[in-house]
This record gives sequence, structure tokens and C-alpha cells, in this order.
Amino acid sequence: MAALHKASSDTFQDELEAFKDPGLAKGLIESIDKLAPACGATLMEVCGTHTVAIARNGIRNLMPKGTRLASGPGCPVCVTSNRDIDTVIALARTPNVTIATFGDMTRVPGSTSSLLAEQASGANVRIVYSPLDALRLAQDDPSREVVFVGVGFETTTPLVAMAIKRADALGLRNFSVFGAHKNMPGALEAIVNDPQLQVDALILPGHVSTIIGADPYRFLAERYGIPGVITGFEPVDVLQGIAMIMRQLHEGRADIEIAYARGVQPQGNPVALAAIEEVFETCETTWRGLGSIPGSGYRIRNRYACFDAVRKFDPAIEPTRDPKGCRCGDVLRARMAPNECPLFRTACTPENPVGPCMVSSEGSCAAYYRYY
Repeated sequence: MAALHKASSDTFQDELEAFKDPGLAKGLIESIDKLAPACGATLMEVCGTHTVAIARNGIRNLMPKGTRLASGPGCPVCVTSNRDIDTVIALARTPNVTIATFGDMTRVPGSTSSLLAEQASGANVRIVYSPLDALRLAQDDPSREVVFVGVGFETTTPLVAMAIKRADALGLRNFSVFGAHKNMPGALEAIVNDPQLQVDALILPGHVSTIIGADPYRFLAERYGIPGVITGFEPVDVLQGIAMIMRQLHEGRADIEIAYARGVQPQGNPVALAAIEEVFETCETTWRGLGSIPGSGYRIRNRYACFDAVRKFDPAIEPTRDPKGCRCGDVLRARMAPNECPLFRTACTPENPVGPCMVSSEGSCAAYYRYY
């Protein structure tokens, strides 16, 4: 059995190495150069993991003259509004509450504080790696209320849905969720309707698309004439996605294509989608930089209302104010590059972030700080 597992692991590693092959990358770069529009084009990479992959592998500098790769709102921590951050901080200040959250969220500044600052002041803040870790915290100490901070796109929403269903089955009433989940198609429609931003095509997210598939993006091509390609995160993945976009632009067509067939099916993941549908319903929500977008958020259905932390505790939230001088909103809308922000590398650094784009490992500002 161990030998079989090792053989399977070796095969996977060999296949993965192919997506880093310099020869394949060179051929794709030549195709991109040949097919790129002479008048130039703006391609937006929607996903924060793509932003990091493009920066780490120097792909932005390999693009033909006139081709611009713009970073979009694909970092879930970055697009979480200040109001939502302030709500989490208010929950952390609630007596007998333990906040369970992913690490990045502890450092995101709200209007006057952060979870890290609240922890230093005595709040019980625990870093976890999945909502199941938060469930275990609630099981281990029934005397405390455990609130899991649910931030993310469709990739993490099914996990939180399953955790809520599990808590319900266990009768675990000291567990609840602060839900700030968002869905990607709504944000993309807001972007393509932004009169100040001319996007010619979209590099669509791989992780999100493993859940939702390709169909939810088709309106971009059919209604707005915007080509899109779903791709993975290795260098050859990204270059293949760009080459496929360039071919669409060259041929004057707009389709939604998949360059990540090893991870994405057109119909998505039916089991994960069913879990989301059972526990959550869509709602209007506010995105940092994009404003309020109808139908782009998820809220817990009334059936599971006892697991909704805001309804459960009704925390007193301080007046919200945005950090002075922070341009995260403009960065998330691709109206400016991170290094064009006057605070970049001066007042705002990973050690002392002013905005969330410098905090998250998927944030555009953090990627620029590290690789440019």
C-alpha cells in the first residue's frame, strides 16, 4: 500500500512539474506575442492567487507591449468591508466569546482596532485552519461561545455550510458564524460595468471555479462580449490561460473557456453547491472598493438562524471610518497599481499595514511589495 501511495505521489509530482516546463512556457509566450492585439489589451486576473503567481514568476514583465495585466478583487480578506471588520471586533469584545479565525484576519485594521490589538487587550482570539477546528473549540469548552469568522468566496463557503450543519446535528448551541462570504460573478458584473475601467478579458479564478464551474460566468461573454478563461496557478497554467484569451481576441470572439480541466468541470461541484444552497441564501453585500452589490453575498438562512453570530449577539458596532490615505479600493478596482499608492512602502508595509491589501498573502499590495 505504501509503495502504491508513493507511486501515485510521484506521478502527481511529475505531472505538476510539466506545468513549470520552461520549453512549454517559451512556446506559450511566443503564441501570446503573435496573437496579442496591436492596439493593446487589458486582462484582469481576478484571483489573488493568480496575482501572486504572476508576480512570483515574472509573468507581467513577459507580456507584449501594450498588454496590461491588472489585479482584480479576488482576495477575500481584501474585499471585506471596514464595517464587517468592525463587526468582528465588536463580537470579540462581547463577554464570554472566543473568536476563531484564519490568521490573515487578525491583522486587518478596522476603524480603530484589529483582532490582534483586541487579543493584546485580553480578547480571546484563536487562529484556526478550518471551521471544523472552531467546532472542536466549541465542543471542548461548552461554557464559552465560539464565533467562527466566515470570510471567503465560493471556495470556503461550502466548508462553513457543512460546519453549520454538523453543529446543528450535534446540538452544539455555543457555536456560531459571522458570515461575510461573497460570490464572484456579482463582483465581475460590477467591474465590467465600471465606466472608469476598460477590461478586455478576464483570467478567471481556478479555486472558485472548482465549486461553481464555468456556467455562472457565461453572462460575461454573452451579455458584455468579455472573453474569459479559467486557469490554474502554475506558470504554464497562467500562460496557457493568457494565450487562450489572446486567441479569442485575435479571432474576434468572446467565450468562457477552461484551461484548468484537471480541477474544473463546467457544471462545478454539485455536492458543494447543494450545501451552500441549503444553509445560505444570496443577499446584497458591501465589497471594499466596489460598494454594495445586490446578490453578491451569502447570509445564513432562517432555518439555521441560531448559528448566525450577529443575530445571536447583536453586537454594538462603532461608527465605521476608512483608514486615511488608503487606496485599497482603487487597487481592487484596478484603477491604480499598488506601487502608485503614496503610502506604499512608506507608511504601509506588511509589518505595519494600513489596508488589507498589504495584509493578506493574496493581496495585490503584498505581492507588489514582495516581488517588484
